[in-house]
Amino acid sequence: MPDAFATFSPGLDSPGTRHFLITPGPGDIVPRPRSIYCQVAGNVTIEDVNGTALTYAMVVGQILPFRARRVTAATATIYGWD
Repeated sequence: MPDAFATFSPGLDSPGTRHFLITPGPGDIVPRPRSIYCQVAGNVTIEDVNGTALTYAMVVGQILPFRARRVTAATATIYGWD
């Protein structure tokens, strides 16, 4: 079945079209996710575009609507949605 939305440009409020595992590391997340989904609960330390790092306690099923630049530490299993 063809994609009925293939001719539309995605907007900021459009749903994601890709999903991927995010692992902590020193480099930027590529591609930068529209949001982060928690599969297994734990803590996640993320950096914003200015390099400010904050730690979030995440629960299973939580969606963090944040375009993180980096994940520097995680005890949670998280996925990016883009």
